[in-house]
Amino acid sequence: MSVHRNLDGNLPMSQSAAFMVSYLDALTLVERLHRLLLDVIKDEFERLGVLEINPVQALLLFNIADNEVTAGELKSRGYYQGSNVSYNLKKMVDLGYMHHQRCEIDRRSVRVRLTDKGRRTREIVARLFATHAEGLIARSVIDAGGMQDIVDSLRRIERYWSDQIRYIY
Repeated sequence: MSVHRNLDGNLPMSQSAAFMVSYLDALTLVERLHRLLLDVIKDEFERLGVLEINPVQALLLFNIADNEVTAGELKSRGYYQGSNVSYNLKKMVDLGYMHHQRCEIDRRSVRVRLTDKGRRTREIVARLFATHAEGLIARSVIDAGGMQDIVDSLRRIERYWSDQIRYIY
């Protein structure tokens, strides 16, 4: 389907309005999916009797994996999206899910990595995600090509938004 633009280069009003409705639907879905993901992790942890950490912390363990990172790197690498990273790190260190160590070069910086307990908890999340991926394919919810299309589209939106923050047009 080709999109015809007005002489000024803009979409006709009806197409522009329809795009805006779809865009807002997509934003709502992304937000809802993130909350639902946390609920799915919470449900799995409750089912297994793992109650001392929350889904945000479990997802952080999953994202860190075998890496050793600073608190600042958690956000820059996309491992953590929240605003209270220090609280979550301290709690996971106190509960034995993570090791922390002052950086030899910059004593203000603390590096963290998973303990054996943290790796076992990360594996719970990894198995959950693997089960979901298999289920999506087995139930014909989406195939590999469709999933790649979604990922590609979301990455383009991520780049666009990043450019808007950096004032690059």
